[in-house]
Amino acid sequence: MLDKKVKEIMTSDVLTTTSDVDVVFAFEKLMENKISSLPVVEDDELIGIITATDVGHNLILDKYELGTSVKEIMITPVVTVSPDSTIEEAVCIMKDNVSSGILNQLPVVENGKLVGIISDGDIIQEIF
Repeated sequence: MLDKKVKEIMTSDVLTTTSDVDVVFAFEKLMENKISSLPVVEDDELIGIITATDVGHNLILDKYELGTSVKEIMITPVVTVSPDSTIEEAVCIMKDNVSSGILNQLPVVENGKLVGIISDGDIIQEIF
C-alpha cells in the first residue's frame, strides 16, 4: 500500500488563497471548511501556506493587526511532494518536517503548480 503513488489518494480540488487576502478572512475560510491548512497560490504557483493552528494562535495573542495580509504571515518555502512520489515517501517527508508545523498536510506540486494536497488522514485511510 505504501508503494502507491500520491496522485492516487490526494485531494485534487484544493481550497487556496492568495497572498493579498486578509489573515482574518483566510482564517474564517479555514474554520468554515474545517481544514487545517490553506496553500497560498499566485497564478497556480504555490508560494506559501498558512495553518489554522498558527493563525488561530496568533490571532488570540493579538499578534496581527487588522489588515494583516496572508503574505506577511505565510510559511515559505513550502515543503511539498510530487504526485509521482510514493505514499511512503510522503510519510517520510512529513516525518522529517515535523518542526515546520505542516505535519498533517502536504501540498502536491508538479512543475511548480499546485495539483493537490495529501493529508495524514488520507494516508491513514489508505493504510487501514
